This record gives sequence, C-alpha cells and structure tokens, in this order.
Amino acid sequence: MNHFELFNIPITLQPDTGQLSKQYFELQRKYHPDRYIQASEEEQEEALQVSAQVNKAFKTLKDPDETIKYVLQLKGLLEEEEKYQLSPDFLMEVMELNELREEGDTDSIAATIDQLKKQIYEPVEAIITNYQEGITTEKELLQVKEYYFKKKYLSKI
Repeated sequence: MNHFELFNIPITLQPDTGQLSKQYFELQRKYHPDRYIQASEEEQEEALQVSAQVNKAFKTLKDPDETIKYVLQLKGLLEEEEKYQLSPDFLMEVMELNELREEGDTDSIAATIDQLKKQIYEPVEAIITNYQEGITTEKELLQVKEYYFKKKYLSKI
C-alpha cells in the first residue's frame, strides 16, 4: 500500500495539508500501539507496523520535496540513489555560487539562490499544481524530476 492509499487521498504532488493532518490523526487514533496493549502479539505487531508506516507517510507527504521524490519513485522515474546528470550551464551557475560563498558574499548568494529557485520552478509550476493521475504525462514528470534535482543542488549551498 502506498502512502496515498494509506491516507485515502489521490496521488498528487501537492497534498492538501489540512486533509493530510486530519487523516494522520484518524489513522494514529486507530493504529497507535497503545490501543493494542490487550490484543494478541500478532495484532500488536501489525499495529506497530501500520503506525510506523503512517508516521513515515505523513513525514513524506507533508514535505513538498519529499512528496515530489515519492511520486517520481512511484512512477518508476527516480531511483533511490540515482546520479542525475544536470546541464553544464546549471552546474556552472552552481559553481559560481559556491565561489561567491567562499568569498563570503552571503547577501548576494541568498538573492541569487532565491532568483534561481524561482527560475527553475516557473516551468514546472503548472505541472506540480495541476498534477492529475493518469493525465499528467511522463514527459511532464521528467521536467519535474529535473526541477527536483536542481532544487536539491541549490539547497546544498
């Protein structure tokens, strides 16, 4: 069972955080191990496993970057430790940012990173916002994958 099925919500790149929290608390109430103290050992173990899965799913789905990563993995478009090749132009920009950082120009770096984040998000904003299972194409999801890796690079600076 994937995280979306567990929370009984549609696969999306931007889960409704209110609905997500509501489902989380309902699932925790239902499967929290403390509720199974008088149950059989097998039922206790199952409750513990489901509770752990609920916690993991909630942590993933409440984080926008982790949600993108998870959906790309569900679709078979992203491997866990994948080494993704970004464009040389983007890598040069990152290298220049690292040089600025070494020079101690933090104001310039922050402004440039914010600008770059906006630039890389703009082409995929509609895809992320309007994602629909079965309608959004693999080509569009590959654009989201490119965005995911670029943002990951920028976050490391």
